Amino acid sequence: MFLLRYIVLPPLIALLANLLLGRWWGRKTTATLACGSVLLSFLVSLRDSYYLYMITLPETRVASDVMFTWLSIGRFEIPVEFVLDPLSGAMCLIITGVGFLIHLYSVGYMWHDPGFRRFFVYLNLFIVFMLLLVLADNLLLLFVGWEGVGLCSYLLIGFWHADMKNASAGKKAFVVNRIGDLGFLIGLLLVFAAFNTLSVSEMQEIISDAIARHLPLPLAPLAATVICLCLFVGACGKSAQIPLYVWLPDAMAGPTPVSALIHAATMVTAGVYMIARLHFLYAFSPFASGVVAVVGAATAIYAAIIGLAQNDIKKVLAYSTVSQLGYMFLAVGVGAYTFGIFHLATHAFFKALLFLGSGSVIHALSGEQDLRKMGGLCRRLPVTFWTFLAGTLAIAGVWPLAGFFSKDEILIAARLAETPLISGRALFAVGLSAAFLTAFYMGRLFVMAFLGPCRVEADKQHHIHESPWTMTVPLIVLALLSAVGGAAGVYHHSFARWLSPLYGAPDAAPPAVEHFVMAASLAVAFGGLALSFLFYLQAPTLPDRLARTAGWLYRWVAEKFYVDELYEWIVVRPVYYVGVAGQAFDKHVVDRAVNWTGGGLKGAGFLLSFFQSGNVGTYAIWFLIGVSILLHVMR
Repeated sequence: MFLLRYIVLPPLIALLANLLLGRWWGRKTTATLACGSVLLSFLVSLRDSYYLYMITLPETRVASDVMFTWLSIGRFEIPVEFVLDPLSGAMCLIITGVGFLIHLYSVGYMWHDPGFRRFFVYLNLFIVFMLLLVLADNLLLLFVGWEGVGLCSYLLIGFWHADMKNASAGKKAFVVNRIGDLGFLIGLLLVFAAFNTLSVSEMQEIISDAIARHLPLPLAPLAATVICLCLFVGACGKSAQIPLYVWLPDAMAGPTPVSALIHAATMVTAGVYMIARLHFLYAFSPFASGVVAVVGAATAIYAAIIGLAQNDIKKVLAYSTVSQLGYMFLAVGVGAYTFGIFHLATHAFFKALLFLGSGSVIHALSGEQDLRKMGGLCRRLPVTFWTFLAGTLAIAGVWPLAGFFSKDEILIAARLAETPLISGRALFAVGLSAAFLTAFYMGRLFVMAFLGPCRVEADKQHHIHESPWTMTVPLIVLALLSAVGGAAGVYHHSFARWLSPLYGAPDAAPPAVEHFVMAASLAVAFGGLALSFLFYLQAPTLPDRLARTAGWLYRWVAEKFYVDELYEWIVVRPVYYVGVAGQAFDKHVVDRAVNWTGGGLKGAGFLLSFFQSGNVGTYAIWFLIGVSILLHVMR
């Protein structure tokens, strides 16, 4: 009844076909295979999720598919097993649905690129590894997908590797993620030591059985805290949280569809998914959950502040992604897993829309990304303009678009939460401040790109044109999802009911708190947008005057608080110098010691060859000399 393996297989077969045989067919065939395979995966995911919802009971809403045994060591086995439950089903629909639209958009965006076939092979591989990550029941298989998306991010960010900037950005993403992955791997080893298994379902059964039979729990609070913090280090790397966020803004060096795929539907959501999947472990450690919430809130406000002063259209959206991921971690940190995944879904819609919309602008302006060299594009790019407006209002949290509903639920959960580290009021204040800044910098981006006078360079103005249908159709679909996705999720609590087998029904908030949070979130959304229109449309000289007045403070924000430079001095350069010193030590000490040892043995062998020549007469002479010396000494 369930075809779980056929969710993963279509893009895998397509990438192998394009990799091995693609040189003998044209770009249309390559694009059809790549896009069609992801669409097929989406349809299979939709079918399986429908059957899961309609046929199975809520308490048993899970389906599995064991393909084969991967590792077998004595009685310990690790099968390649796919599991579909409400969480993995929702993730599969997001990955394949938004992934298909990004694939379709890429056809027009990358059509003239000489690496067209290679690009779609990488995109399909990215989808395969992400599906493997979310469908895996075993944490070791999940780790394969986890590392796989890291590899694909390196390949795609550095796709135009002839440019040193792009190659360096790819390496930076790869190295920073390895730091986080070390913590994740240590966490996996500790999980195995505690449970003697890496199967998520078996771990839940062990805990449930211990609670039902009043047996000692397999995890002490301290062990649970250490495990959860180690896993969270991996999540910080993959999902770009403080202090491992620095790779994500540089990832903008890759093609724009790559930015949309990484930021919206795949890699950066892996950390949020992992914590939501292992929610039963984080339930053992309120301290670790509090750390997740605090880091998420700090990342949300910190990245939003940096986004205020960025002038690269994709950099603004990059820091916006970091900030919105902070919101998701804030939600899962306070135990609102349903709302964290809900925001993950709505964010996939409007962030993919915004990145693809920025790609349409860049495509129209012959590669220009500086907001100061845009403006007045609303009439020249009508489809991009209206769809980008939908995405801007959605991420700002304007009712009734998608971002309003998911962000509002997170703010309510934060307001009612109490963690060992910080009060819910403080978390709510930080989240609300980040929402205001989000509305302001997104309004700023929209005004500078589409409204006001045209500041496009004269030699590029004649090239301004709307994108082809392969690029505008995904924009329209994503704009519709950004408009209605949130309302559909809260209609009769449909999204919460879908995830209720995992997390239960969310507690109803007191009406007074709900109404207060709703009014406050709408006020900051409209206030931030209105202020940005005032600054950049009605009084366009005012921001420059304020920047000059702020002086060093503005420079610090514009230069991202010099964190990259700080890491360069305290991490990169010391490691580099240690490496140079190690290389010098290896060359001048180790190599010379080995060479001198070999030379000495060779010289000794040369001297001994005079004594061991194989000539009997020579041996007799040396014997007589020796006897003579012996007699002389004994006399």
